[in-house]
Amino acid sequence: MGGIEVTGVWEGLSGLLAASNGYADRKFERAVIDSREVREGDLFFAVRGEREDGHDFVAQAIEAGAFGAVVERPVDAPGAAPLFHVSDSLEALQRLAGWWRRRHDVKVIAVTGSVGKTTCKELIASVLGCKYSVLKSAANLNTEIGIPLTLLQLTNEHERAVLEFGMYARGDIATLAEIARPATGVVTNVGPVHLERLGSIGAIAAAKSELVEALAADGMAVLNGDDARVVAMASRTPARVTYYGLSQQCHVRADDVVGRGLEGSEFRLTHGRMGVQVRLPLPGRHYVYPALAAASVALDEGLTLSEVADAIAEARLDLRSRILPGPRGSTVLDDSYNASPASMLAALDLLAELPGRRIALLGDMLELGAAEEEGHRSVGERAATACDLLLTVGRRASSIAEAARRGGGSDVRHLGAAGQAIEVLRTELREGDHALIKASRAMAFEEVVSALTET
Repeated sequence: MGGIEVTGVWEGLSGLLAASNGYADRKFERAVIDSREVREGDLFFAVRGEREDGHDFVAQAIEAGAFGAVVERPVDAPGAAPLFHVSDSLEALQRLAGWWRRRHDVKVIAVTGSVGKTTCKELIASVLGCKYSVLKSAANLNTEIGIPLTLLQLTNEHERAVLEFGMYARGDIATLAEIARPATGVVTNVGPVHLERLGSIGAIAAAKSELVEALAADGMAVLNGDDARVVAMASRTPARVTYYGLSQQCHVRADDVVGRGLEGSEFRLTHGRMGVQVRLPLPGRHYVYPALAAASVALDEGLTLSEVADAIAEARLDLRSRILPGPRGSTVLDDSYNASPASMLAALDLLAELPGRRIALLGDMLELGAAEEEGHRSVGERAATACDLLLTVGRRASSIAEAARRGGGSDVRHLGAAGQAIEVLRTELREGDHALIKASRAMAFEEVVSALTET
């Protein structure tokens, strides 16, 4: 927060603040909602969650060094720490963040989409960091809580802010855009993620469109030109549009893409009549798309093609997927954080590029709604040709196994539990093998990874 005074909090919460007490000369350095993360000088927001109520931890936050707290109801707090009484702590967090953002002359780039938005955000921030002082949202700070917490980290040193916009329901992205006021909006793709909640692909597309609808006429919408649902968003924004992708209609394009397995990929980056060779150090051809999105933003921000190519080549991202040593000289591709049909297919495409015996342990993909059967079946069809050995776990994943067998998979085994998969993999894995581990987070496949990679 860079030192927001109590008077600033009063101003930022104008119209929402009911009462306050305590010293008026305090300055708050950060906003936090988790009392375990409190440092001296923080402002603690007592937000009510599904399982915990922040009001139960106000005293703990103050004792840990918080200079004050935002609360909805009376609480016992030690000392004379300022307490700001509001009707809704979450709304107060959002309102203060919006006020703080408006006080900073920073250009905001926001990223949304069904798959790949975290990598896209990271690449954009990395490339822009070659020229600008960049604030970026942390991996999981992409919600109605996370975005305000990120914006309250703005200082006068920041020239660009790169934010990832997640969503749970319609209207969420519009709310985030109202708070952050992005000048550039990037959409990666539209897929059946959250279909169970939103009901249709059209509803998902409409929800993602809220980002480009919020852009001003002098802003820029950066759209995946190879995704028809994203292309259609051009008619929903007043901003100018830049398409990126592999097709000829794209303003920023990748030609002659060559996969190099775990070493990444290479392609020719084309913009207008100009082109440059790019080496992308991220494993898998699917990372070409976020690289193109990053290039689109960076070119608009004044970087040259050569500068973009150099920045992409130097990108070292903290990805959720990891490459780890496995039993007896094998390699484990840990992609257990989450899964959707698109990300499953991309991971299998990477596996298919690798040498040696290729093994995959795949589990259920959740929240696919009406697309559940089709999504699992499409993964199974690809796995039939990408894997030498396919293991599946989960009720839904039985469809992956069935489709793989029909597609000609030579060794397909559907198992009853993840524990069985651990035993099979411990027996099967040998030197030169590559094993992909992937499923939705609820399947807890990280326990499989831990069992295979522990020393």
